[in-house]
Amino acid sequence: MGTSVQVTPLCGVYNENPLSYLVSIDNFNILIDCGWNDHFDPSLLQPLSRVASTIDAVLLSHSDTLHLGALPYAMKQFGLSAPVYATEPVFRLGLLTMYDHYLSRKQVSEFDLFTLDDIDSAFQNVTRLTYSQNCHLSGKGEGIVIAPHVAGHLLGGTVWKITKDGEDVIYAVDFNHRKERHLNGTVLESFVRPAVLITDAYNALSNQPSRRQRDQEFLDAILNTLRANGNVLLPVDTAGRVLELLLILEQYWEQHHLTFPIFFLTYVSSSTVDYVKSFLEWMSDSIAKSFEHTRDNAFLLKHITLLISKSELENVPEGPKIVLASMASLEVGFSHDIFVEWAADVKNLVLFTERGQFGTRARMLQSDPPPKAVKVTLSKRVPLVGEELAAYEEEQEKIKKEEALKATLVKEEELKAVVGADVSKTDPMLIDGHTKADASGMRGEAYRDVLIDGFVLPSSVAPMFPFYDNTSEWDDFGEVINPDDYVIKDEDMDMGSMPMGGDLDGKLDENTANLMLDTTPSKVVSSELTVQVRCSLVYMDFEGRSDGRSIKSILSHVAPLKLVLVHGSAEATEHLKQHCLKHVCPHVYAPKIEETIDVTSDLCAYKVQLSEKLMSNVLFKKLGEYEIAWIDSEIEKTESDTLSSLPLSTTAPPHKSVLVGDLKMADFKQFLSGKGIQVEFSGGALRCGEYVTLRKVGDASQKGGAAAIQQIVIEGPLCEEYYKIREYLYSQFYSL
Repeated sequence: MGTSVQVTPLCGVYNENPLSYLVSIDNFNILIDCGWNDHFDPSLLQPLSRVASTIDAVLLSHSDTLHLGALPYAMKQFGLSAPVYATEPVFRLGLLTMYDHYLSRKQVSEFDLFTLDDIDSAFQNVTRLTYSQNCHLSGKGEGIVIAPHVAGHLLGGTVWKITKDGEDVIYAVDFNHRKERHLNGTVLESFVRPAVLITDAYNALSNQPSRRQRDQEFLDAILNTLRANGNVLLPVDTAGRVLELLLILEQYWEQHHLTFPIFFLTYVSSSTVDYVKSFLEWMSDSIAKSFEHTRDNAFLLKHITLLISKSELENVPEGPKIVLASMASLEVGFSHDIFVEWAADVKNLVLFTERGQFGTRARMLQSDPPPKAVKVTLSKRVPLVGEELAAYEEEQEKIKKEEALKATLVKEEELKAVVGADVSKTDPMLIDGHTKADASGMRGEAYRDVLIDGFVLPSSVAPMFPFYDNTSEWDDFGEVINPDDYVIKDEDMDMGSMPMGGDLDGKLDENTANLMLDTTPSKVVSSELTVQVRCSLVYMDFEGRSDGRSIKSILSHVAPLKLVLVHGSAEATEHLKQHCLKHVCPHVYAPKIEETIDVTSDLCAYKVQLSEKLMSNVLFKKLGEYEIAWIDSEIEKTESDTLSSLPLSTTAPPHKSVLVGDLKMADFKQFLSGKGIQVEFSGGALRCGEYVTLRKVGDASQKGGAAAIQQIVIEGPLCEEYYKIREYLYSQFYSL
């Protein structure tokens, strides 16, 4: 029986809702992604609430709210306490994304689903991994290895590879095969024949133009608006796809010496760019090479001004400008307020670069045809004054007194409990109330009025402070110590540099920090109005996801044994399911919410223990980082019902030599040249000397594991040159 694998969607199937999936591997429960939408609708999290206490580990794939937005709430309300794993950029930028969402909500409502402290607490549980780093789980997850790989959608975005007993479970949603300005393409195609692949159908029905054509249309739309004396609003996310847009504008403005002002406006814009500057090794090869050669950081933005408040934008001189503002949904945030101000002017442009989430204002404005008017609620937080302020202060003073009284009562109870515990021990000053009743009664009355440290001593105790004898253990070498008491944990070292909350490196902008720490009594004032939409509304796909044609091609190449489809409209999911059943694999699943499907491998795998007697006669040969050997043995069951491998009781039969290794023809060509043999590529084969030809046969991308191995064929007359080249060829492999 293979490794047991079950998949249970908790959110995000047959629709575009946030992503959250439970994957159980041999009863070890892994929550992959913990997303929420921009409405922060608690009803979406009901399935998660029912299993949160059983989760053993959490894996985060991307830094936006659709993939991690519910993490603080789940840890606070559902008791989710499992360790969390993510890449460094997902951790850092995800933290800033949650800060931005909280501050945007808090400025326009009495938002109380989670606090900044809840965000900090959730993200302090995150273990950060680098790409391709194998992390071996322990305890209940013993034998499971997780590793993040490049997804290509957002900075630090992850395709998760989960391995146990040689079987791979791949989780790949929101991946992008295209190489972009700041990101490399996904490495999903490097995985061939995994046991299970979980992927999304979000873009299964869409097709994209070429990157060059898309970028040119994007820049043309912006420049035409600016030259007509209009303003351009780009509703964007906090720290995700906006990075690609910033680079496009920055590079074009630099190349063409343009002077139109560009502003990046979020509550954490300065902190976002500061962090991104330090993540060059996570970006595209071109950015990394440019930095190595010229020491120029691509995110040293010369033409883009970073703002963290709308008042800063209001102080900018009048004239055409570009503003990239959060949130992309237009539900709250700076983009919402700017849209309300700019929508009525026909010269202005609102340029959407991603599909709005279902039910949001952005999605409504992207409809065809768009509405001519929309109702909006304008809200802002204002300080309390006059009678309201006095009433608030009076209420706060009352609450403080009640809390102080409760604290005093709790302290008294604790002190009484301590004294009571001390009395229960053998005490030479304890008076036996049973044998000396008269003395007990007399002394009890005498000492009842004695107060020590604010509490009354029990009647049978002499007036003395509690004494605790902290005895230490000793052995032949001295006092026994616990080394763990002297170990400085990584978390403690991080806390030492934390000026506040989860901002581990102190890169939070001072004004943003002041806003977070602001405790000025205030209230939210709201008004409703109807906005006439006369500005231009344009949508261009800068989501950074592979399109339908590319998804189908990649899935055919990966050729998983079993495929699970999630996250996408019902139409897109069903379309991709039918395609994959015909062209990818016969086992394709598209489960519904809380429907558990068993995708356990049909292969049989057994664990065999190698006996010491057998291992003592095995000769290992070095193969790169590994050692390999040929073993002839007999398998038998032990008393503990496990399989054990023992030496053969008879003489081992001879076996054919096995050549192990992977030869690259280009490397072998260079090797032969070093030996003085004239070599060249001709017609897909390697011509060696005058008579010998080497060629590879077989399809390296062929499905089916071992059947995909290519063979090397050596052709030519049997002569001295033939045998010499064959000997050189054998030397490139390991022979067993």
